[in-house]
Amino acid sequence: IALLHIVVELERMGDYAEGIAKISVSMGDAPPLKPLIDIPRMAEKATAMLNDSIDSLLNRDMVKANGVCQADDEVDELYDQVYRELLLFMIQDPDTIQRATYLLWVAHDLERIADRATNIAERVMFLVTGKMVEINVSRF
Repeated sequence: IALLHIVVELERMGDYAEGIAKISVSMGDAPPLKPLIDIPRMAEKATAMLNDSIDSLLNRDMVKANGVCQADDEVDELYDQVYRELLLFMIQDPDTIQRATYLLWVAHDLERIADRATNIAERVMFLVTGKMVEINVSRF
């Protein structure tokens, strides 16, 4: 059953990746609102978390699975920072609303990919220990 849950998580990650791709096409050559630093960092961290969660599954590696769960906090912090910055852009200059909204969706999707990687790591922990531990608890 844990593997079925993992497959669902991977499929949802694919949906988020598709959303990011569609937004990238929609944005076209529009100039960035600011230098893109945090969103690429989020993408790198989410990708590393996905890779580590799959590796932890293949090797039944609890240490790596736990590392995935810890890394999620970093992605959450980056998301919060991006969210605040983009809202400020929209408040200060309403002409930026469309571009900022696109970037907010990208950041949101990356944050959700990281959450899904954490869910996979939680399932790996279950496979190894037989105990379900929910680490990725909603912040709201």
